[in-house]
Amino acid sequence: MAASADNTTSAYYVTTPIYYVNDRPHLGHAYTTVAGDVLTRWHRQRGEQVWYLTGTDEHGQKIMRTADANGVTPQEWCDKLVEDAWKPLWQHLNIANDDFIRTTEQRHTDRVQEFVQDLHDKGEIYKGGYEGPYCVGCEEYKLPAELLPGATDDVKLCPVHKKPVEWLEEENYFFRLSAYGPKLLEFYAANPDFIAPASARNEVLRFVEQGLQDLSISRSTFDWGVPLPWDEKHVLYVWVDALQNYLTAAGYGADPERFARLWPASVHLVGKDILRFHAVIWPAMLMAAGLPLPKRVVANGWLMVGGEKMSKSNLTGIAPQDLTAHFGVDAYRYYFLRAIPFGTDGSFSWEDFTARYTSELANDFGNLASRVAAMVGKYFDRSLPAATAAGEAEQAVAEGLATAVQTADRKIGEELDFAGGIAAIFEFVKQVNGYLTEQEPWKVAKDESEAGQARLATILYTAAEALRATAVLLNPLMPVTAEKLWDSLGAEAGLGALADQTIATVADWGRLPAGSTVTKGEILFPRLEEKPAV
Repeated sequence: MAASADNTTSAYYVTTPIYYVNDRPHLGHAYTTVAGDVLTRWHRQRGEQVWYLTGTDEHGQKIMRTADANGVTPQEWCDKLVEDAWKPLWQHLNIANDDFIRTTEQRHTDRVQEFVQDLHDKGEIYKGGYEGPYCVGCEEYKLPAELLPGATDDVKLCPVHKKPVEWLEEENYFFRLSAYGPKLLEFYAANPDFIAPASARNEVLRFVEQGLQDLSISRSTFDWGVPLPWDEKHVLYVWVDALQNYLTAAGYGADPERFARLWPASVHLVGKDILRFHAVIWPAMLMAAGLPLPKRVVANGWLMVGGEKMSKSNLTGIAPQDLTAHFGVDAYRYYFLRAIPFGTDGSFSWEDFTARYTSELANDFGNLASRVAAMVGKYFDRSLPAATAAGEAEQAVAEGLATAVQTADRKIGEELDFAGGIAAIFEFVKQVNGYLTEQEPWKVAKDESEAGQARLATILYTAAEALRATAVLLNPLMPVTAEKLWDSLGAEAGLGALADQTIATVADWGRLPAGSTVTKGEILFPRLEEKPAV
């Protein structure tokens, strides 16, 4: 991993939501986590210092009930799911996270108690009572206007889980959230890029402009949570506990040097259903604590199957392994970020995945790599020839690369427009395919004159050099495939490890040394077998 030697340099710090461990992960969880991985890998490829955090949210009533239904303690349930399902999936998907935070860890719970004690000491928390409809699945009190009608007049449903809410009445402690509405609106106005996409920002603005109510931050009817340090009959509301993982993992209250390097977070990646927690409650809590606010909160949309949000409760959950077993891990990482503009809802289908795999990965990209390696092997005995007869056609390829790099770097690295950035890279791949079609090196090879062989060498060098750059650009997205291509080009001998190549130099034409040994390796994207039953 490329990183600055200066430990005081601010890191590019990206977080995912921490996921409830009431069940195994599905595609929706993996979608956000892969996006964060590609984003942080891209910034590593820039040569920046990066920190990528993910983890699990292990407290709350939902976890307690799930564990009880399975005849184990909540801690036993969490330990088993984390070690048997969550961590292995991130390893399977090549997620290069730097840390994995669990909210049951002492490094988290101790700091959480210090944080809320500080707010209590400042008068930001007071004792009261609350009653209202509560969704255990969301771990959230709902406003009556949000609820959906149930089977009878007295049954109301959560709009997310489509399950009946419960009516709760209990003694609580409250955070003075209502006092922070004007401050939040002022902050949003001064930082228009704080919430993305625009639809998410507009939703938050409308919500805050209507006026905020004080937030219940404790529960007294069960005990699976972080006890309030001043009143241990109460445990902290799971969301107030969970949000602080971004601080505690960064060294808040424990490692000042690390905290100064990591905080504030560069990007919080969240699902749109938890946007208000991250864009309203979380910044208000940080304001109350006198801490800097994160730089951006970016909400992705939902993955849909049959018009329903993908989740276990709606029976539309598909295990990522169901897809990786068929398409492969790199194709999986590619597909969801290529096919669905980040920030919008998107539908998944086997048919669309299959079509993109065949057209874009196997035909456009994989076949290009295979053809070039085969021709260098056939005509130059695997030794990459020098380009001595470059002209306008080769200049156009070099310019196309520069455009692709500039566009992809802006879209992926800054705008989090993964689909747009990937499209720019694959437009370049198509350009190189078109270049080979027009130049017809298989015909040029028949010209055994010195000029003819120089032209053939130039064509094949141009194509190989384009693949060198493509390997660097696709490394954050498809690291295993990019490494195979790098090896096939023999690039490491002359340029070093793929991970050490930078976005800043990728468009510098002519980096792949002539004389590199080009070998035709395994097919990057083999023909798909018949679709399995899921």
